[in-house]
Amino acid sequence: MGKNKLQRFAENNTFENLFQHQDFNARTEPFPMKGKWHSDYFKNDNPIVLELGCGRGEYTTGMAQGFPDKNFIGIDRKGARLWRGCKDGIEKNLKNVAFLRIKIEDIECYFDKNEVHEIWVTFPDPQLRKERRRLISPNFISKYQKIIDPTGIIHLKTDSRELYEYVVETAPSENWKVIENIADVYQSGIASPLTEIQTFYEKKWLAEGKIISYISIGGVSKVK
Repeated sequence: MGKNKLQRFAENNTFENLFQHQDFNARTEPFPMKGKWHSDYFKNDNPIVLELGCGRGEYTTGMAQGFPDKNFIGIDRKGARLWRGCKDGIEKNLKNVAFLRIKIEDIECYFDKNEVHEIWVTFPDPQLRKERRRLISPNFISKYQKIIDPTGIIHLKTDSRELYEYVVETAPSENWKVIENIADVYQSGIASPLTEIQTFYEKKWLAEGKIISYISIGGVSKVK
């Protein structure tokens, strides 16, 4: 393991805006912030927005700056990547940002029912050979259903045409309501976080000439 990575892991342990899986046994014991993100961490009732697979946290911190009336939590397994997002959140004094270093498949251990209002999935691994591992699939949606409120929205932004088309084709059979569908974000003329905030990988894909697609769905919550 590189020296820089070890230094980042050490510094991660000092960040107040980072919660790491090794500090909690959330599968067997209640995670202390579950059901209390509003009251105990953010100390407001603003909607909570998750970014899954947030990497370096560019989208999480970018949206937090653009939408101070919402709370944002970036989630990823890679501590070295999360270090950058945590650092940016602290340096920019973003009080509406937190990060979780956990496995996304355990997400229901960290949030209570209806506690989350929106979920962003930005440039995930499309898992072309393993449908169950796609972050927008019936398998993962069943987990999100336990934490997202009835009006909640799930956003996908991807460079994978296969993943984008999979969600478009799967939505009707799963009764997901398609709210917005943009096949080519940068040819749509839209001005929003979809174009104004770019991740490290998004810049890379654009430089390679890849098409970036976006789709948002609702109607996934079954918890009233």
